[in-house]
Amino acid sequence: MRIVVSEHSGPQSLDLRPAGELAPNIALPWIVKLRYGVLFGQALLLLLAHFVFGVELPIAWLALPLALIAVSNLLSAHLSRVFGVQKALGLLLGLDTICLTALLALSGGPANPFSILYLVQITLGVLSIAGFGFLFPVHVRVSLFEAHHSSSGFSTHLIGMWIAFIAGAFLITIFIGKVSEALRSREQEALILQKRLARHERLSSIGTLAAGAAHELGTPLATIAIAARELEKRSSELMKDPDVIEEARLIRREVQRCHGILQQMSARAGELTGESPTSINVAQLMEEVRGRFATPESDRLQILAADSQMEVKLPADALRQVLTGLIVNAADSSGDGQPISIASEIVDRRVRFTIADSGSGMSPEIMNRLGEPFFTTKDPGKGLGLGIFLARVFAERLGGNLVYDSDPGRGTKAILELPLG
Repeated sequence: MRIVVSEHSGPQSLDLRPAGELAPNIALPWIVKLRYGVLFGQALLLLLAHFVFGVELPIAWLALPLALIAVSNLLSAHLSRVFGVQKALGLLLGLDTICLTALLALSGGPANPFSILYLVQITLGVLSIAGFGFLFPVHVRVSLFEAHHSSSGFSTHLIGMWIAFIAGAFLITIFIGKVSEALRSREQEALILQKRLARHERLSSIGTLAAGAAHELGTPLATIAIAARELEKRSSELMKDPDVIEEARLIRREVQRCHGILQQMSARAGELTGESPTSINVAQLMEEVRGRFATPESDRLQILAADSQMEVKLPADALRQVLTGLIVNAADSSGDGQPISIASEIVDRRVRFTIADSGSGMSPEIMNRLGEPFFTTKDPGKGLGLGIFLARVFAERLGGNLVYDSDPGRGTKAILELPLG
């Protein structure tokens, strides 16, 4: 399963399906109501023409297409479940065109002035044109409508009306298609913008949270550092145990490391792309990322085909942080000792980093939620669920994307693509 973690993925609070998928779901209830209105109007016109204006019409036969439209409307919900909403819409509109053809054929054919109603079915242009043409050889003649009909055959006027209808249908179809495409594009852009604004609001909130956490954690870390220094001093004076002394020094080093991380969090407040792009040697960058891990973990990292001459211009510190986070996720997903490969290449003026693990992979349900802030599959206390979210924001702001490819049982690939400059 391959999922792009970029503008079109993330929290499920916004429905970002393409507009072409959303439109049928919105249109079906509206079209069902419209068909009831058209059905009532057609029945009323037929009754007025026959009983008020004295037009001889086969009312019993005309009732059949109207009954078919009514039944199909009642079954519209069932049709949408069986065939899908989009196919159900096509079936209903096609049936409307066929029923209109039957109504016109039984009431004067092409001479019936209401043949203009084919324009309502313009979305099915070919079927409407064919239905209009079918009326010429097959129809019930109504003398009241035959002012344009000659004894030797159909008049040029009626045939011209059909040709004009074909030309009008063609032009209207093109126009509606272009307008619909523009509206779908604009709707999708609006949805993407709404999604991006929501994401940036979350990022700002996370930045505020990070700055506050850095401030609050400063005091207890300073206390731990003082306690570790006292422990080291007393151990060297009284116990003189080298193991205890080394452990005290380790505590101090780790506290200093935490202090440095908190300073970065406080300064940047979550803005990974706040630094200016600099020229980076990719092979050197990969080695620097490997150096961030202790010996047992770094031995698992396999750097594949890193060209020693490959240079990119990107925010260096932010890129190291993002790659480190993706590698940590891969390590957590793999068993102890299983290798993790890191590859880099230039593809279409973009640099691509691929981090692959040999873990158990991810289910489609988890894949669909990747990139949500604070969503994590790790045990409590082992992750906040922000790594992929921040990596996605970093890639998006630089004009790139983050792609995950995974299936249960065969591991996972995280593919980060960024523009070269």
